[in-house]
Amino acid sequence: MSIAVEKPTMVAAAPDECCSLAEAPIGAADAERFAKRMKALSDPARLRVLSHVAAQGCEAVCACDLIEALDISQPTVSHHLKKLVEAGLLVREQRGRWAHYTVVREAFAELRRILDLR
Repeated sequence: MSIAVEKPTMVAAAPDECCSLAEAPIGAADAERFAKRMKALSDPARLRVLSHVAAQGCEAVCACDLIEALDISQPTVSHHLKKLVEAGLLVREQRGRWAHYTVVREAFAELRRILDLR
């Protein structure tokens, strides 16, 4: 028995369209930084954590709130938050016993610029 595998459809660019980066090619240091951020985003649990923090807009989110909202253990939530902070995607602020996290908007603006193919 064989299973049919659907191949992705390739869409050719119109003759007047060009596929290029919005800016000049990036250097080695920027490539390292962007790769670290993208690697942090490649984990489904981290994407869920990030989406909960980002959904609060400019408000800081307590790690304690993420545990219940995501139904993930405290050590697991802390691990993913640490990876997102190390990648420069979140900022951590200690408030008493709990840490609070906010999104680094500039990091996502940079990622948008590098991923914006025209």
